[in-house]
Amino acid sequence: MAFLFNKFQDAVRILAKSPTFARYRRKLQFEDDINLLFMYTSYNRLGKNADEADAEEIIDVASKASFTDQQMQVQENVHFQIKNFCTVMDEILLPGSAVPMTRPIKRAELSLRLKDSIGYSLDVKPSQIPHNEASQGLYLNGEANVGAVIAIYPGVIYSPSYYPYIPGYPRVDARNRYLITRYDGIAIDAQPWGYGGEAREIWDSSTMQETRPDTDETMLGKALENSQVRCSGEILECRNPLALAHFANHPTEETVPNVMVCPYDFPLTEKDLRTYIPNISFGNAEEQKVRRLGSSWFRRGSRNSGLDDWDSDVPVLKTLVLVATEALCDEEVLLQRPLWYYSVDEDED
Repeated sequence: MAFLFNKFQDAVRILAKSPTFARYRRKLQFEDDINLLFMYTSYNRLGKNADEADAEEIIDVASKASFTDQQMQVQENVHFQIKNFCTVMDEILLPGSAVPMTRPIKRAELSLRLKDSIGYSLDVKPSQIPHNEASQGLYLNGEANVGAVIAIYPGVIYSPSYYPYIPGYPRVDARNRYLITRYDGIAIDAQPWGYGGEAREIWDSSTMQETRPDTDETMLGKALENSQVRCSGEILECRNPLALAHFANHPTEETVPNVMVCPYDFPLTEKDLRTYIPNISFGNAEEQKVRRLGSSWFRRGSRNSGLDDWDSDVPVLKTLVLVATEALCDEEVLLQRPLWYYSVDEDED
């Protein structure tokens, strides 16, 4: 993996000298990130029994597969981990009866139970980054392997057409440190989510005001005044121990980041998993659809499995997760802002 990463870095340095790269720098960096995510998440999916031949196969495929194919496989690999996480959450919270009631477990206890099952959970406490804007930081409690999905970015999802409804628009970043934008322009505002809640409940971004970090209720509500546009409410598990990605800080120049942002399109057809995806969409725009892989490239015993087994188009919720770029153990989660990131504010300049 390191060899291929260095190879791509060399290519980026060469391209950086050309006018073409200057014009398409964000696009090339995004493709480079997907290539790395492909390797990290594919290797993680193979599990502890992966051998050198498996790793070599991943590197070989990564050097030959198209960007689109790699992007699709990243989605499949991340979804595989999300499904496992949701299964564990069900085992902890659901009593196993026909009555749709969850156990009355506090967030702190649920976090510890999750750690016992998957090896890690998350804590929010003062950051060790020496910067006056760092304040709270995100910490991994336990151990996570490279390629693990360690956190989900919660909150309200805005497509570009709904940017004017983001609280504080057009200078949305000025008072909100919990807003992030995907490469495709989808913005996610985690400020309404805050630290989450203590129950599974209908969430429409107005249910947890008392737990929001740095909340300005006037700012948050202004965008919705006299408007017919609203967030569609969903029953979400507000105790979700991994819905804390927005507390990850950026490292200093002397510190190496240990996670990277990964776009994740959650298929809304997975209704049994929906409650554990801590996001809702703003507005009534038609849900976007993508073609989703129906099989893994690296199924054990089927090295030549390909992209032939596809599902039909499915509606998705465009979210973000954080993926470990190295093995982590009881440490602060540090996120390098990708070069393809841009502020919603910049769209107005």
